[in-house]
Amino acid sequence: MKQAVTYELLHRDKKTGARRGVIHTPHGDIQTPVFMPVGTQAAVKAMRPEQVKEMGAEIILSNTYHLYLRPGHELVREAGGLHKFMNWDRAILTDSGGFQVFSLGQLRKITEEGVRFQSHIDGSRHILTPEKAIEIQNALGSDIMMAFDECAPYPADRSYIIDSMNRTTRWLARCKAAHKNTERQALFGIMQGGVYKDLRRESAKAMVEMDLPGYAVGGLSVGEPKEIMIDILDDCVELLPSEKPRYLMGVGTPDYLFEAVEHGIDMCDCVEPTRIARHGLATTSQGRLNIKNARFEKDFGPLDPECDCYTCRNYSRAYLRHVFKAGEMMSAMLLSNHNLHFLIHLMEGMRKAIEEDRFLEFKKEFYDKYYHE
Repeated sequence: MKQAVTYELLHRDKKTGARRGVIHTPHGDIQTPVFMPVGTQAAVKAMRPEQVKEMGAEIILSNTYHLYLRPGHELVREAGGLHKFMNWDRAILTDSGGFQVFSLGQLRKITEEGVRFQSHIDGSRHILTPEKAIEIQNALGSDIMMAFDECAPYPADRSYIIDSMNRTTRWLARCKAAHKNTERQALFGIMQGGVYKDLRRESAKAMVEMDLPGYAVGGLSVGEPKEIMIDILDDCVELLPSEKPRYLMGVGTPDYLFEAVEHGIDMCDCVEPTRIARHGLATTSQGRLNIKNARFEKDFGPLDPECDCYTCRNYSRAYLRHVFKAGEMMSAMLLSNHNLHFLIHLMEGMRKAIEEDRFLEFKKEFYDKYYHE
């Protein structure tokens, strides 16, 4: 049977687990490793789709939970699918909504059937099941759909993680059975298991046996110390097939991106770049910069002298500080543009370094400037 999404390995770094590849999708190829901008509600915050394309993004994310509640997946289907609805002709990945539902706390109840919850918008009651998550994503028409899973918190008791992991595996089987549009949309499974390596192995084994087009590592970067995350990630990647794409969910700071790629991850995403932009923060080659600082009041230099994004080419730190202090929307727009451009091109630099078998050297060069060492 023809698969909607396939992975092609181009090169492995000789000193690390980093790898250079291409993910082929119905809406174009994705050069990997890749950082994927997040457009939760069919919009990357403060950005036009054309701008996101111009900076080189080949895939973006949208959120099943949010689009189900507003405007509704049937409306998106009627509009011709998510690509047409949001004017984005490249690849789209939709998450299952599991993380958002489970983060509702007291507003949700987990059962074997699925999750009953109250809308954060109007308090209306709903149930999201594996079958419903697939139905919604089929209507959205994304290239990559994520299975409905339970993203357990950190810390959590081992007994809770076992129950959660086993339920996620059963839900994955139901997602696969419900998914019929396999030639146009790929279903990725999500590994769970908390910080317990034996449970991670068990989760991966059950998931891989279902022979899916791609696999994600979930339940990391949820509050655990960085050293634990790296240790668990190192074990997780070895459990996943080398001929399929590997996705680490929810990471988007340079240090975590470097660690993910070094360990063999192909795909990463995070709301971080646009979220911190709305708070006046920028990720630059010299580290994180807070544009609110008084020292930038008369600084007429670019945000990052080593960056060639639209913001850095056209606006000064003094102007960016002014529009932030004035409460202008322009602030979030310009800082979001820079932050996304920075991470997308950081990944481009990683891809080149992998091709040249100098990933660790590239990482050190970046860290020396970023951390001022």
